[in-house]
Amino acid sequence: MRTITATELARNLRQVLDRLATEPEEIIIERNNRQIGRLLPGPGSMTALEAMADLYRTLPEAAGHDWLQDSRKTDLGETLAAESRDPWDS
Repeated sequence: MRTITATELARNLRQVLDRLATEPEEIIIERNNRQIGRLLPGPGSMTALEAMADLYRTLPEAAGHDWLQDSRKTDLGETLAAESRDPWDS
């Protein structure tokens, strides 16, 4: 937890916010040696790849095999093949 003065915050707002974004640590704001506020980091964000990265560890081993079998079912494949067309085919 870091403490800064209100004056320091006003003079360096951009740098303080950049630090808050990169180092998720609570920042206490003081004026006249009294705590007047706190800056808290927002919720973390992640890409879809990062979110799915550990998915294989949480699923049972059979889940991957079942998903693969479901994705190869012919009824869905035939339906997609019948509905899709080549956009460059004239």
